[in-house]
Amino acid sequence: MSNEDKYEMVIGLEVHAQLNTKTKIFASDETIFGAEPNTQVSPITLGLPGVLPKFNSAVFKKAIKMGIACHCSITKENHFARKNYFYADLPKGYQITQDKKPICTGGYIEIEVDGEVKQIALTRIHMEEDAGKNNHELDPDYSLIDLNRAGVPLIEIVSEPDIRSSEDAHAYLTEIRKLVRYLDICDGNMEEGSLRCDANVSIRLKGETKYNTRVEVKNMNSIRNVKRAIENEVKRQIELVENGGTVDQETRSFNQADGSSFPLRSKEHAHDYRYFPEPDLPPVIVKQETIESIKASMPALPNELIEKFIKEYQLSVYDARVLTDEKEFALFYLELVQHTKNYKAAANWVMGEVRSFVNEHNISLNSSTIKPENIAQIIALTDENKISSTGGKNIFAEYIKGNTKSAVEIADELNLLQSSDNNELTSWANEAIAQFPDKVLEYKKGKKGNINLFMGTVMKLSKGKADPKLTTKILEELLSEK
Repeated sequence: MSNEDKYEMVIGLEVHAQLNTKTKIFASDETIFGAEPNTQVSPITLGLPGVLPKFNSAVFKKAIKMGIACHCSITKENHFARKNYFYADLPKGYQITQDKKPICTGGYIEIEVDGEVKQIALTRIHMEEDAGKNNHELDPDYSLIDLNRAGVPLIEIVSEPDIRSSEDAHAYLTEIRKLVRYLDICDGNMEEGSLRCDANVSIRLKGETKYNTRVEVKNMNSIRNVKRAIENEVKRQIELVENGGTVDQETRSFNQADGSSFPLRSKEHAHDYRYFPEPDLPPVIVKQETIESIKASMPALPNELIEKFIKEYQLSVYDARVLTDEKEFALFYLELVQHTKNYKAAANWVMGEVRSFVNEHNISLNSSTIKPENIAQIIALTDENKISSTGGKNIFAEYIKGNTKSAVEIADELNLLQSSDNNELTSWANEAIAQFPDKVLEYKKGKKGNINLFMGTVMKLSKGKADPKLTTKILEELLSEK
């Protein structure tokens, strides 16, 4: 047994999601990503003496949405606390967060890895404000501070140490990103820092039940890098223990260039933060009718849509999962099937041509010129054998360019409409057969695959306009007469 096989990894993830409110959690400053540094600040953001915070009610509504989606209990009486620590990007010297009474407790997130469904338990979801941002790259001698992000509302989603593999961690984080996007509470872009993840990683011998010293790993800007960082940290800890060392509780930063990590500081304990109740904010009371109202307004979530796609539209589990991976494709499909009953063809178009175009051009589906009714028109023409599959792709290419005509009008203009005229098809079929007398003899002797040669020739003669089904029937009849 290798050293790695002796141990199991124990992982808990802390995920921070920036809520997409127009203003900050305790101030009226805007929250536009990419604004000029220090242009979205105010006396409240700067923590100047005498200022008082005012709670943004949109924040708790979005937090409750996430709690409902994660099967949490919603706390009716919420309190804020001060978490005291000093960093240059936190002007007040403390962060307003939640301690003893978070907005959501318990709950779980369901993941599927290699066909196995698992539930990752949550400890809590709480509301808090973000800190500013240090920039170490613009000046060789100084760190520059941008406080635009200070005070932007966050929810922190804290899991139990239930995750046992880097693959599970990848699936868990993917599911959170999917949920916040479906709920429209966060854009989920890790590259822009609106979704951030810290991993608490420890190891223990297989069969052990006690938890060992954990290490927190930060600075991972993609789901893939979270997976890499966990694998690196587990390997580091195993090597350390196997060589007689001990794991120290610390915070480490992940180096995405080479997959290594380096220590930042010894890990703080809760008492180091000296939490105490925030005196400037009253409790936030959540009424049951508010919870019910929020629940009623929530969109269908991925698991609900997967079930709907399988039951109502007879799609495979694979197709349903692919279609629901991203919200805009799921919604596009839902609109598309309002215009066609060929649900499988609709799924193929969304997963194929539509998805390829959007990914290739790195644009959102909503900002493209592709409309569900256009795809439905192409499907209808194909189902009626009026165009070939290649013709459908040619029409789709026109819609990409912004063509606003109907599919049949475009097909007519591009000469894509297939011929179903028996006389015309018979003429092409006879011409094709006449070109290959030796292949006709082979066909008569049982080499039925030769019909593909004749079919291809008809397609060339007709420039793709021959109806394939009718043409095949006519060829079979003509060849049986020879």
